[in-house]
Amino acid sequence: MALCVGIDENGLGPRLGPLVVTAVLARVAPGAEQIVRRAPSGALGRRLGDSKVLVAHGRTAIAEAWARALAARGAGRHERCSRPAELLRSLLLDDEAALREPCPAHAAAQCWSEEGEAFSAAADGFLEEVQGDLRALAAQGVQPVAVRSVLVCARSLNRAAAEGRSRFDEDLHAMERLVLAMRELAGEPVCAVCGKVGGRHDYASALGPLAGRQCTPIEQGPARSAYRIAGVGEVAFARDADASDLLVGLASLVGKYLRELVMARVVRYYRRAVPELPDASGYWDPVTARFVRDSEPVRRALALPDACFERGRRAVP
Repeated sequence: MALCVGIDENGLGPRLGPLVVTAVLARVAPGAEQIVRRAPSGALGRRLGDSKVLVAHGRTAIAEAWARALAARGAGRHERCSRPAELLRSLLLDDEAALREPCPAHAAAQCWSEEGEAFSAAADGFLEEVQGDLRALAAQGVQPVAVRSVLVCARSLNRAAAEGRSRFDEDLHAMERLVLAMRELAGEPVCAVCGKVGGRHDYASALGPLAGRQCTPIEQGPARSAYRIAGVGEVAFARDADASDLLVGLASLVGKYLRELVMARVVRYYRRAVPELPDASGYWDPVTARFVRDSEPVRRALALPDACFERGRRAVP
């Protein structure tokens, strides 16, 4: 029985909202590895794959359905998730209290308020299909057993930049943390495939949490870089992995939903004061630009730190 991991990021380049990096660990029966390390096809391929193709801002029902179905099958910290906030807590690698600890007390509600939050009726419609997909995969020898996500907020990204670390560094280090977490959950070495981080070829020299372990390169190139890491297993970084690897695609969908969930909290928080604010995605687009501009009076009145709102701002002490 192989232990395979797929890891991908969502929100590496936006203007607002968190970076979310997600890992899916699966037990894979002998001979079923070929199912995991290729893109799903047929009906499954219409529901599972690259989140950039299957979902968009405001249309995340299929991603929500996968996240809920995986948690219900025991892949999260707990199975009973009746609200989005419970699902978020179930899937996050870090405790919510630890993530909230750096937040200024008067700014925490921007990202952590659950007011107005509910699962979508559209996702309810997908749940039965997705649950059937998971049963079919299990019958073929592919059993997802754990899902965990690392959430890196705007404040943390700004602080990292002030300390000389780029968003690509934070992305890579989050992936490393997840590899270690999946290795611990698995109880034995894993075989992990991660989405490529930027245009990097050499990852060995940039490792953070995995640094200090014997790291033997297998290959390093524009399409794929892979390493054997002592005590951990094999870790590869592959270009367009979310579109060509079942587990990476699954991680991409779950991460997309969680990022949208947190970004929606930010929008609702400011809409309580200015109801006409647009439904911003947080990406570099005209709608987000208008949201930033028109929410500024509220942020100034509440003395909310720029570093907790927008990336590229100087981190507060």
